[in-house]
Amino acid sequence: MAVFRPFHALMPRPAEVAQVAAVPYDVVNTEEAARLADGNPLTFLRVSRPEIELPEGTPIHSDAVYDKALANFKRLCEAAPLAHDPEANLYVYALTMDGRTQIGIAGTASAAEYDSGVIKKHETTRRDKEDDRARHVMTLRSQTGPVFLTYRAVPAIDSLVREITAGTPFYSFTAADGIKHELWKAGTKSVALARLFADAVPCFYIADGHHRAASAARAAATCRAANPNHTGNEEYNFFLAVAFPSDQLRILPYNRAVKDLNGLTSAEFLAKLAKDFDVAETDTKSPDRSGTFRMLLDGKWYALTPKFPLDGFSVTARLDVSILQDRVLAPILGIDDPRTNARIDFIGGIRGTGELERLCNEGRAAVCFSMYPTTLDQLMDIADAGSIMPPKSTWFEPKLRDGLVSHDF
Repeated sequence: MAVFRPFHALMPRPAEVAQVAAVPYDVVNTEEAARLADGNPLTFLRVSRPEIELPEGTPIHSDAVYDKALANFKRLCEAAPLAHDPEANLYVYALTMDGRTQIGIAGTASAAEYDSGVIKKHETTRRDKEDDRARHVMTLRSQTGPVFLTYRAVPAIDSLVREITAGTPFYSFTAADGIKHELWKAGTKSVALARLFADAVPCFYIADGHHRAASAARAAATCRAANPNHTGNEEYNFFLAVAFPSDQLRILPYNRAVKDLNGLTSAEFLAKLAKDFDVAETDTKSPDRSGTFRMLLDGKWYALTPKFPLDGFSVTARLDVSILQDRVLAPILGIDDPRTNARIDFIGGIRGTGELERLCNEGRAAVCFSMYPTTLDQLMDIADAGSIMPPKSTWFEPKLRDGLVSHDF
């Protein structure tokens, strides 16, 4: 069963939390992070994206970047200030976006359970990204960005969370993007919540943060090897996470933009598509059901409907992102490895179809595809089967904020 432990969180004071809290490091590039951090000396982006304070052109994985992360972390601990919660707590974390609220629980999950598969994955990770995050957390000796977990809902956990959220939140603020963040300390109910996870939640699924989880497991292994008196109870054996019941989460589409037609004319490309798809012009820009697609080409939107049956396809092969990859992107457009091919960009659904139109209008993309979102059931079924999704299959909104609670080890 799933281990989920209370911990002594490193936290800003409520008065400063809105300044400290920051979007995750991996949803913004250096330029975007610099714009968001401008004029705010307390933002956690100065820890998660420290290159924004270094000379332009500084290699992103140089010693200077990690040294600056540590210096900024120490400065933030003093200036914010950040202090450890004197009590070991689980923390209830609510995010409200467009009038819709999802409520998770922040705590620490087990690196050993990540290694053993109790915490289930659905994506592969890249070694260079693991290296970066593992070095970051080992330099700080703190996990400052939570792994986003989900689990199949348990009524008893939901009930206890409702009791906790009936009280006054410790944090409550609305970020510049309009998303409201609230956090409660579970207090004396922390032990009961942890016991419910141990008794009623057989496994966790990583919704977002595969590289954070992998780096935490690597950090745990490094610390374990260096500790001759290792017991398994040390803080390095656990990593920061927020766990949400799956029935509260929303996945947005992860759209695709391709820079060229692989040497084809538009007419030739459409003719190749027509072998496997019914292609028709449409006024709609987003598909209304799984298994269908919308495509933007030469300023026109098209509906793509497969001519082939999906019966007999594996749970992974019948994902919309798999169908597009296997029938269009690879064989027609030459995108054999979407993880590394520079001719394709992935556009999070939060940006909408307007972003696809902008890319095409500016000549930065020749063709764009508007996708139907992957479902939570598909994600969990694939993870249960031990299978892996294609890259960029899911986009979760709203995003968890760094800096609300950090886990020192």
